Amino acid sequence: MTGINVSLNQLRKYNQPGPRYTSYPPATHFTEDFSLDHTCASVHSPLSLYFHLPFCKRQCLYCGCTNIVTGQQDRSAVYLDYLQKEIELRRPFINAESGVVQIQLGGGTPTFLLEEELEQLGKLIHGNFSVSPNVEAGVEIDPRGLTLEKVQALQHAGFNRASLGVQDTHPDVQKTIARIQPLEVVAQANQWVRDCGMSSVNFDLIYGLPTQTLHSFEQTIDDVLTLSPDRLAVYSYAHIPWIKPFQKTLEDKLPDTETKLQLLQLAIEKLTGAGYVYIGMDHFAKPDDAMAVALADGTLQRNFQGYSTLKGVDLHGFGMSSISHAAGQYFQNEKEIGAYYQALDDGRLPLVRGYTMTSDDKIRYAAIMHIMCNLYIDYAALSTELGVDFTDYFKADLASLDDLEADGLLQREESGLRVTPLGRLFIRIIAMRFDAYLQQEQRKGRYSQTV
Repeated sequence: MTGINVSLNQLRKYNQPGPRYTSYPPATHFTEDFSLDHTCASVHSPLSLYFHLPFCKRQCLYCGCTNIVTGQQDRSAVYLDYLQKEIELRRPFINAESGVVQIQLGGGTPTFLLEEELEQLGKLIHGNFSVSPNVEAGVEIDPRGLTLEKVQALQHAGFNRASLGVQDTHPDVQKTIARIQPLEVVAQANQWVRDCGMSSVNFDLIYGLPTQTLHSFEQTIDDVLTLSPDRLAVYSYAHIPWIKPFQKTLEDKLPDTETKLQLLQLAIEKLTGAGYVYIGMDHFAKPDDAMAVALADGTLQRNFQGYSTLKGVDLHGFGMSSISHAAGQYFQNEKEIGAYYQALDDGRLPLVRGYTMTSDDKIRYAAIMHIMCNLYIDYAALSTELGVDFTDYFKADLASLDDLEADGLLQREESGLRVTPLGRLFIRIIAMRFDAYLQQEQRKGRYSQTV
């Protein structure tokens, strides 16, 4: 795809609150009145496994993740023992014949674990699940404190993809967000993971950080392009001091809304101009990367880790706060480590809430995922897939698209609708027109801005 020129007026117009559609309905609908259904085990679907490793040695001030800041290295060994307990309790709810096609370590900081613990985790996974020889096994990495030995341990444990947390390369921004990470440190981490055979390397960047300017962020993008990552995720900074009180110190340093929109415009235009395919929302990939290939092949999917290259898989999350989606059910683990440990000590699954999808949820989920991931809806094909007349079922939703078509976000054809290159930026806005819950949720102010 050639570079996309984005109008600031359009960015302003469509900068509205809305779900990220990592699930449908969104997690705001999960309830504590929930129990996991054993029918999950009767479903023979490929598996995606997520392991939440919450520990960090330092607190980055921009971070909104569920993490535990600690200098006690021995806590990770205890946590691995509890992961083993959870896997054993979850096994009756997973089809033993289902093969694992995807694994992701997130956090926190997965590389908080010692080398031998990373290898132990690999053995834990391979010893309890049938892992495909072609598995996509990814890990989030903090370049600070990374060693070649840890990367080699990840390689021995079967990991073949890496995501490096870069965020911003400007020294002033790094100092403000308490993440001092010279470009040389990122370059060394990038070299190590490539030398150890990681087949795809992603860089995470954040726009809208305190003290960030157009000039400084342009330099950040130029810096990371010299390292040629296979993918980039360019996230919007989420300022949530009511959840993360330490962010209050940043409030007088944040760029204004206009500047933040210009930062996003800059990122899209520079990255697409450099030859990256704009996957949608906040993801970019080289044309030959598996994510860009999945977009072209129609096998892209969204889950709680963002975009994924494989669709039709059941996601099972392990560890505190992790979320799963299997056999039409969503379920989330306890968010506090004490409650997570206590449940497992009591011999019960550490679930705190969940949701069972209705038939309408499943139909709308399919439509929204086609928009978010395929950028196209074929009315006849989706009618066959869902067992409904798509144009009749979504008659009111389709009629609501006039303004989006007029603004060039999509094209309606007799056989379907297609998202335009510009529409990829506003993909959440398009998907929102098919969301049956949105009106009541928007009134409650539960969602972040779409841009």
